[in-house]
Amino acid sequence: MTSLIDIQNQIAQLQKQAEEIKAAEMAATMADILAKMEAFGITVDDLDRAKGRARKPAGAAKSGNPAPIKYRGPNGETWTGRGLAPKWLTALMAQGQSKESFLI
Repeated sequence: MTSLIDIQNQIAQLQKQAEEIKAAEMAATMADILAKMEAFGITVDDLDRAKGRARKPAGAAKSGNPAPIKYRGPNGETWTGRGLAPKWLTALMAQGQSKESFLI
């Protein structure tokens, strides 16, 4: 009868072998995919479109309306109230002023 420790050692050895085989096959598979992409002129954008999700170009503006400004600082600084509070507001709050005093 094999013990639990023996079976766990066998599992560990088989997982290691599986990882080695996967690494070797992945390199060959990627080379094959790249060769076919080059032969057919396929780009990553083509793959994304085929998968149903188009990539946005780098630097593309977000769609929709920006959040309205809710707070205005003494020097004209603004904040929508979303995300972390800006440094100008945290500094003023540290001086004892309330956040509500800067509401628009």
